[in-house]
Amino acid sequence: MTAEPATQNASPGLWRIADEQPDRIAVVDPERGDFTYGELVAAANRYAHGLRALGLETGDAIVLLQPNGVDLLAGYFAAMQSGLYVVVVNWHLVGSEIAYLISDSGAKAFLAHERFAESAVAAADEAGLPASARFAVGDIPGFRPVSELGHGQPDTAPEERTAGSPMLYTSGTTGKPKGVRRPLTGEDPHEAPMAGRWFFGIFGLEPFDDHVHLCGSPMYHTAVLNFVSISIHLGHTAVLMDKWEPEEMLRLIEERRVTHSHVVPTQFVRLLALPEEVRLRYDVSSLRNVIHGAAPCPREVKQQMLDWWGPVVTEYYAATEGGGTAISGEEWLRKPGSVGRPWPGSTVKILDDDANELPAGEVGTVYMRMGSSSFEYHKDKQKTEKSKVGDMFTLGDVGYLDEDGYLYLCDRKSDMIISGGVNIYPAEIEGELVMHPKVADVAVFGVPNDDWGEEIKAVVQPADGVSAGDALTEELLEHARGRLAKFKLPRSVDYVDELPRDPNGKLYKRRLRDPYWQDRESAI
Repeated sequence: MTAEPATQNASPGLWRIADEQPDRIAVVDPERGDFTYGELVAAANRYAHGLRALGLETGDAIVLLQPNGVDLLAGYFAAMQSGLYVVVVNWHLVGSEIAYLISDSGAKAFLAHERFAESAVAAADEAGLPASARFAVGDIPGFRPVSELGHGQPDTAPEERTAGSPMLYTSGTTGKPKGVRRPLTGEDPHEAPMAGRWFFGIFGLEPFDDHVHLCGSPMYHTAVLNFVSISIHLGHTAVLMDKWEPEEMLRLIEERRVTHSHVVPTQFVRLLALPEEVRLRYDVSSLRNVIHGAAPCPREVKQQMLDWWGPVVTEYYAATEGGGTAISGEEWLRKPGSVGRPWPGSTVKILDDDANELPAGEVGTVYMRMGSSSFEYHKDKQKTEKSKVGDMFTLGDVGYLDEDGYLYLCDRKSDMIISGGVNIYPAEIEGELVMHPKVADVAVFGVPNDDWGEEIKAVVQPADGVSAGDALTEELLEHARGRLAKFKLPRSVDYVDELPRDPNGKLYKRRLRDPYWQDRESAI
């Protein structure tokens, strides 16, 4: 079953749609199937009443530790109509890391899934959460069934309602994660968020219009959750995957007539690795906009996806903190390798190390600003100030603007290799090596070299059935010699069974790089 066609007078907004079209399909849960707008709102309303009954007030926080599913969304939308901050936790974290998020956010309720029982119990205990604040989907020792949170509560919306907000934690690969806590807007949650409508407008996604969104990545990622929640607000059915598999994605696109999705480049690579007969087996003609970000996409991968799916592939570059760029498939064919121009209201500048603005074509640090929007890292003024120059901030990425204002990214500044005084960007090397048919995944970084300071190391995950060894190394280096300048060639290649990525494709490069530097430090 897919989304019902919109009526001419239909109004966007989760609660409005539930009032006007309660039987319209809002969510397709990966295990439990179709849920209507009426059913989703009833669950969110019961949760909201239950949270108020626990004593939570506007400005308080809750933490969700749950897989993709309707239960996560019910908790999320309960917070979003109750003036609460909601932290959606990466379920790969261990108990102590989750405890930090509970404590740092000041959460007064914790809704976890039995799939993550061990880490949930450890986190709640370490954070000192009382038993009355612990709720479980399924069975978790010491947790109350989540059904008790809304037990006996009405399905109708609470009398006191004001818009809540996600409390987002940015990259935890260096030090403690940084919480971004924006001031609450005071908006009426019954209205579809204007920011969401504006954001989808960048990609040409309008309310209703027979849209179906496919979510294949975990919703603890900011962008993934945004795409799902905005889709639902705009009357787009959200089809959720529990675990992303390339052929299953193609099957769901055909079965549910999916129109848009949010993906990452590693998913493109895995889709392209499918045998041609598998790729051609499924009808993907319903797709209108497949949007990708979160990591650099090798040019050849992007080109092959455009050849297969047509110019429906859109790229964006953005930050939790605000601001970004976007580029359509048609534009990218004219400006290959670019991540686009600033979207409306956003400003992008390239600054040198002295905060001077650089002209077109010169490489420097990318700084952004979104209108007059401001943010701060929760309880960390120093981190806030370190990321800013004036009213602009940086994610630490390096790039340049061309003469038409299109942004090109080179790499993360922290990942840049300096060998013999020359700046080398690993992303370019990774983009060439990953296209070799015997490479499933690759990471490139700098390791110590007594003469040059750093030398280039490649760590490769061989494709299934491929044996690692000297013969493969020589084959890969020969492949690279025809595509890269000599100074960009890896000096050595190591092999691992699997690179440390999270399900959204983010590579934890420090886990690979640090041992090489630790060995150097221990030898000094």
